[in-house]
Amino acid sequence: MSDPTDTQPSDAAIQGATPVVLPLLSRGDEPVLVRGLPSAALGRAPKPVSARRAEAARWDAPDSDPNDLPAQRWGIVAPVGESGDAALRALIPLVQLREKEQGAPAKIYRVGAGMDVRAALAFRDDVYRSEDVPEHERPRYLLMVGSPSECSLELQQVLAQGAFTGRLHFDTSEGKPDWGAYERYSNKVIEWTSRKPEAPPQALFYVARDGSAATNLAAERLVSPCAKKAEELRAAGQLKVGQITHLRYSATGSSALVEGLKSVAPSVFLSVAHGAGAPEGGWATSADQRNKQGALVLGPNVTLSADDVRAGAFLAGGIWFSLACYGAGTPSSSVYHPWLSRLATEGLYPADDLDRLVRALPQAGEAPFIAALPQAVLSNPEGPLAMIGHMDLAWAASFSDENHYDKSRASRILSTLRAVGNGSRAGVALDALMRSYREANDTLLADYQAEEDARDRAEPHEVDIERRASLWMLRNDLRGYVLLGDPAVRLPSPT
Repeated sequence: MSDPTDTQPSDAAIQGATPVVLPLLSRGDEPVLVRGLPSAALGRAPKPVSARRAEAARWDAPDSDPNDLPAQRWGIVAPVGESGDAALRALIPLVQLREKEQGAPAKIYRVGAGMDVRAALAFRDDVYRSEDVPEHERPRYLLMVGSPSECSLELQQVLAQGAFTGRLHFDTSEGKPDWGAYERYSNKVIEWTSRKPEAPPQALFYVARDGSAATNLAAERLVSPCAKKAEELRAAGQLKVGQITHLRYSATGSSALVEGLKSVAPSVFLSVAHGAGAPEGGWATSADQRNKQGALVLGPNVTLSADDVRAGAFLAGGIWFSLACYGAGTPSSSVYHPWLSRLATEGLYPADDLDRLVRALPQAGEAPFIAALPQAVLSNPEGPLAMIGHMDLAWAASFSDENHYDKSRASRILSTLRAVGNGSRAGVALDALMRSYREANDTLLADYQAEEDARDRAEPHEVDIERRASLWMLRNDLRGYVLLGDPAVRLPSPT
């Protein structure tokens, strides 16, 4: 297939276009890209590494409710070796709960470290979908345990296109496994399975009031449309929440947000903020990076960090959707690195700005990790049951129209919030977002196929470079979202 950069927009067009492509990433108190990248810069985006179409999520029990655990089944994917053995021991109470609920043993898969996309696809096709396992016994809910170095991010992303997939990993500030945190999480899930909240859930919305272009854009195109539509759905009986609440706090301290989420009923929570990236001087140690990268920047000198949510009530029993760069964790390499490096090399954007962004990406030799903030809040006995966040740079593409960047497509994220609010399990809610990923991926690959078919027939074919690259950005932005926590959890109901 051809390279999407065969036909290029002019340099003048790139430099003069309206800047609309903004990552939610901060270095210190300043967004990495204050002005944002022009949409035409997407014309330098590379072709997807894999030409395979994404497999639509399909259930081996298609006539059953996807939330029906006995029909869909639950299992674990754990690394081989002592680390995986210890994680399984720590999760015995949770395994026993799921086995009781589904009326069958939980299937355990063991995997090796460092799986790339090819190895992950082979595992899915040869092991997970083995003909030796009856379809009705194959678990559609898969809880991965361990760090991305042990159970790769690539494996999680591949499995998430055919199963409801989440991940648990807890470590100490020194990077050692924290088995006590696994046990605390298990006990929290078990407690909320039988505990009845006193009030119905809410739909909670928060945007960091930092005055940046990225958060202003998110407030306009994502949060406001989501909240408005949620109100309409609630009034029509299509969203089962008690009320829609905007959390409006000035950027004077993280304590206001923590206090605001202290006594709410188990609720679905959407937050938008810049994720903390590497400081200008770089990380002093890898421990600094693990403990601080991905923390939420709420305003000048105001950060919501792991220490703020490690203990005490914070969205207890709820499910959190966090839109921020590195909000869930950091990969070993960013999918955006080749594109941004090319822009920098060709001088198509101010070099200082691009250099700051490229230096904020994972560097060669760095190990992937789960961010400290979600680890802390999930291991907190009074914290949420699951969190959806990003494992790379998070952009406005996920809630913008790929054909008209000035238009909102907030419905992509609202579909996930709606599923949570209506009582679906967290894995089903994530799949509502992954459905948009699969659609973007298929549209992008169909565009390449049309070009290839025209070449085979020796027919002319005009490539819309900017639209293709916008699809590329949308595809990768959506693919970066992952679920942390057991995919089978759901909001506790007062009834």
